[in-house]
Amino acid sequence: MTEPAFTLGIEEEYLLVDRASRDLVVDPPRSLFEEAQTQLGVHVSPEFMRSQIEIGTGICTSLGQAREQLRRLRTTLADITAHHGLAMVAASTHPFADWGGQKHTDKERYNALARDIGGPVRRLLICGMHVHVGIEDPELRIDLMSQASYFLPHLLALSTSSPFWRGADTGLKSYRLAVFNELPRTGLPEIFDSFGEYQRHLDVLISAGLIEDGSKLWWDLRPSARFPTLEMRIADACTLLEDTLAIAAMYRCVLRMLYRLRRGNQRWRRYSAMLLNENRRRAQRYGIDEGLVDFGKGRIVPMRDLIEEMLVLLQEDAEFFGCTAELAHTRAILDRGTSAHRQLAVYHAAIAAGLDQRAALMRVVDGLIEETTRF
Repeated sequence: MTEPAFTLGIEEEYLLVDRASRDLVVDPPRSLFEEAQTQLGVHVSPEFMRSQIEIGTGICTSLGQAREQLRRLRTTLADITAHHGLAMVAASTHPFADWGGQKHTDKERYNALARDIGGPVRRLLICGMHVHVGIEDPELRIDLMSQASYFLPHLLALSTSSPFWRGADTGLKSYRLAVFNELPRTGLPEIFDSFGEYQRHLDVLISAGLIEDGSKLWWDLRPSARFPTLEMRIADACTLLEDTLAIAAMYRCVLRMLYRLRRGNQRWRRYSAMLLNENRRRAQRYGIDEGLVDFGKGRIVPMRDLIEEMLVLLQEDAEFFGCTAELAHTRAILDRGTSAHRQLAVYHAAIAAGLDQRAALMRVVDGLIEETTRF
């Protein structure tokens, strides 16, 4: 069996905010995107909402390459937005912005989405982080997709950055997922026994004129329609760059671990969507705070114990990729919390200091701006 390349590509979506008001910029100047595309080329693109922008690395063979590219992309984009009196924020929701006044980008793909989906798409004021891992064999992509679904709630819990929505503490560490769930073809991926079976199901939707291709399957994990990769999409946008890299490293190592099992004629046990969705919901609600269900043990296990088990399980793969330090960074996330924890802490500290709700939420935005370019 030929080992996959396990190349790496990372995409991040950012929110664009006004420096003075800290609110979203409903209609950023065209010159901002023109300048960004001049300096960053194909590595930057508009997103569904005009108040968003997306960057993506090239094909990376190491996490070090991904780090350097992401650092350059974040730094360059931060400088460009600053020239226009704006700032970028790497978080999955804005603390107080109202989706009602937002406008979507005038591109045919986005216009078609607005027509097709209707009301729910108007609330799509959310950002995510996607990680592509190169797996050339389509049969292997489908096989690993069905097994890797088990680990998606773990990755979500480590990434949460969307506790607020329209100025309210939602009680969820990832409110982004609640918004995204309103769209069709979202959630955990379907289970297929072969690439041919996957393609036959996809062709039904295409031939009926419902979608053009697999890029409109918005599952938490999917075979990319553009690249020979398995794309992880469940994660919130990470405010700190090192958190992004740690989660990307863990996902990449999970796929290689599953490949090693297959090479030895073994596999990770498949669990039903009914069970996996319970952990997905727990990760969305509690993040790293309350643990996930270990289905083999039949009980909830603290997140720290689960991550320690994963670090042992993935040690060989981390050494293979030279990302032991990045994988170990997940312990730091557990120690200091995710972006969601820090946002809530800043907000409640500001309220305790006597600030009103709006001023407290503006402090949250200030913290997000600072962390987004902290390297």
